[in-house]
Amino acid sequence: MSDENEYLRIEEDIVAALRTVYDPEIPVNVYDLGLIYCVELTDDKFVTITMTLTAPNCPAADFILEDVRLKVEDVEGVTGVEIQLTFDPEWNKDMMSEEAMLELGFL
Repeated sequence: MSDENEYLRIEEDIVAALRTVYDPEIPVNVYDLGLIYCVELTDDKFVTITMTLTAPNCPAADFILEDVRLKVEDVEGVTGVEIQLTFDPEWNKDMMSEEAMLELGFL
C-alpha cells in the first residue's frame, strides 16, 4: 500500500472511530454533532485532534475526551494522540450533520 493510500485509510479509520464516541446525554456521536473541528495526521502518524464540547461545563467532558483519545489510539498505524480542547468558535447546533439534526428532531 502506498503512503498516500495508508494515510487515507488511517484518516477514514479515525473518522470511523470518532463516530463510535458519544456524549452520554446525547444519542449522536461527537463527529456528527460537529464537536470535531480538525484532525491532523503528521508524517509519523501522530494525530492531533482539535475539538470542543456542547458546553464548557459539560459534566461528561473527561469521559468524552478520554474515549476520543483511546479510540483514536486504537486505530491501526496511529503512533499517538493529542487532544486540544477549544471553545473558539463556541459549538452551536448549526455545526451538526444533517443526520444528527434528524436524529435529534431539528429537521
